[in-house]
Amino acid sequence: MKCNVGGIERPIRIGAGLLAIMIGLFAGLSTAVAGAALAAGVILLLTGAVGYCPLSSLLGINTCSPASGLKK
Repeated sequence: MKCNVGGIERPIRIGAGLLAIMIGLFAGLSTAVAGAALAAGVILLLTGAVGYCPLSSLLGINTCSPASGLKK
């Protein structure tokens, strides 16, 4: 998989993922809303950590710098 998540987007995704996971676990929301927050948080955290997002790939979005040439 070629990197398509980079720059400032990676730490933002990781931070937002951690925040969504915390909200899902500790905010006292209904089961459905907490589950949705947890699922969104895990997806954001993983795509930020790995540097690849399948949806961005389908949409042709690439925020990795061309000089990095990272392959994951």
